[in-house]
Amino acid sequence: MTKSELRSKYKNLRKEFSFNEIMDDSLAIANHCLYLPIWDKTYFHLFLPIEAQKEVNTEFLLQILAGKDKEVVVSKSDFETRKMTHYLLTDNTKLSVNKHGIPEPVDGLEVPTNKIEVVFVPLLAYDKKGNRVGYGKGFYDQFLNECRTDVIKIGLSYFDPEESISDVSEHDVRLDYCITPFGVIQF
Repeated sequence: MTKSELRSKYKNLRKEFSFNEIMDDSLAIANHCLYLPIWDKTYFHLFLPIEAQKEVNTEFLLQILAGKDKEVVVSKSDFETRKMTHYLLTDNTKLSVNKHGIPEPVDGLEVPTNKIEVVFVPLLAYDKKGNRVGYGKGFYDQFLNECRTDVIKIGLSYFDPEESISDVSEHDVRLDYCITPFGVIQF
């Protein structure tokens, strides 16, 4: 299937999810993250979910990261340049939901991309090779291309992988892992 077909399919599948299903699956995903070989790292980039899109709720994962004394980094998106600026998430960080429904830091302590060691990546779909489909704006592919070469890229999904995505481009960045409510998939 093409990216466009997969976007449509998975947006429709997620529309059917109840609040309780989202919370149960998000908790299972966070718990499976405990089995990843990432806990010796310090700087973790985490997306804050777009509730209207029924994205994986990362609150449980945030609690795990805080419990392990990790530095959590969140981003603010510039829709004109398609760039993301990264900020340390602290108790004092003020968040605001932008016009696209994305919770973002208002300001704070900026974190350079080369400090980030692990990135939890939002997605709509992915395939058995680790290719992902997002919303099509290219924010994460651009961000991941700016990261250090050894950054660990982890997708979070409610679903199993598709066999393949037919229109993968050379600019698409593959995942290292995807976590589902059913377990860990390594690519």
